[in-house]
Amino acid sequence: MGSSAAPADQDDAVLVALVADGDTAALEELYGRHAAWLVARLMRRCHDSDVVLDVVQDTFVTVWRDARRYRGTGEVAGWLWGIAFRRMVSRLRSRKDVVLLPEWDTVGRGQVPAAEDQVLLGVEYGDLAGALAGLSPDFRSVVQACVLDGLTIKEAGRLLGVRENTVKTRLHRAKAQLRGSLALAQEEWR
Repeated sequence: MGSSAAPADQDDAVLVALVADGDTAALEELYGRHAAWLVARLMRRCHDSDVVLDVVQDTFVTVWRDARRYRGTGEVAGWLWGIAFRRMVSRLRSRKDVVLLPEWDTVGRGQVPAAEDQVLLGVEYGDLAGALAGLSPDFRSVVQACVLDGLTIKEAGRLLGVRENTVKTRLHRAKAQLRGSLALAQEEWR
């Protein structure tokens, strides 16, 4: 794929295609656009800055190696987040001294949720934000891991420190509770 425009003038999807063709300037541009927010968001999950910086580095090494795997569907930022989060989980599998914190815990410690999380939960999902807030922390963390972050049952179990069957049970019960809360909210709108 050839392009006469400078990498800074390209959209993210074009940059990924250029990276797939071996364009290091395109990789540098992607890094410049996305590394800071990846660090910030990962730091909300793991408070070890060395781990987070290594994960971000690993993420862009993976992009360099596997840019051809980007299917062009969805936002590049979402694709990068998926890579970064899976790298984080992988990195922490062997580390018992580092805990991956669910984002739900930040509100209780006086921190304001990120605007992207408020938009995701409040606008895209409408009444789901309130229904999610009504879940127990155990149920919310399973929904966060499996549904919002896209982890497998096995990865979520490892992340949350529970057995796979426990993840399945909590996810099943959380979905049932969410369905009930959303049905009740829909009745109230009528």
